[in-house]
Amino acid sequence: MIIVTTNDLPGYTITKTLGEVMGLTVRALNFGAGITASFRAIGGGELPEYTRTMHDSRAEVMTRMAAEAEARGGNAIAAMRFDANAIGAYIEICAYGTAVTVEPIS
Repeated sequence: MIIVTTNDLPGYTITKTLGEVMGLTVRALNFGAGITASFRAIGGGELPEYTRTMHDSRAEVMTRMAAEAEARGGNAIAAMRFDANAIGAYIEICAYGTAVTVEPIS
């Protein structure tokens, strides 16, 4: 599956547009990691517990989005974007884009 943030794919022709696809997850840190991150936040700097959660979440939503595109018959996703929001103590991550079929330009 080709996934790009651009509206077109250099070297390919978009032959069919299949519509918007997305992957979504809502995550929370486990209690221990949340406490550790809270103490780290006092001193400033990176919070590796949150970094891991965000990294894993982005990978998960991309997998879900690609599966939806494939189920529609697509072999690529154009104009992919991420969105993240806080919902109370939880983090919602969404990846979305346009499922398309592409063919290499000969």
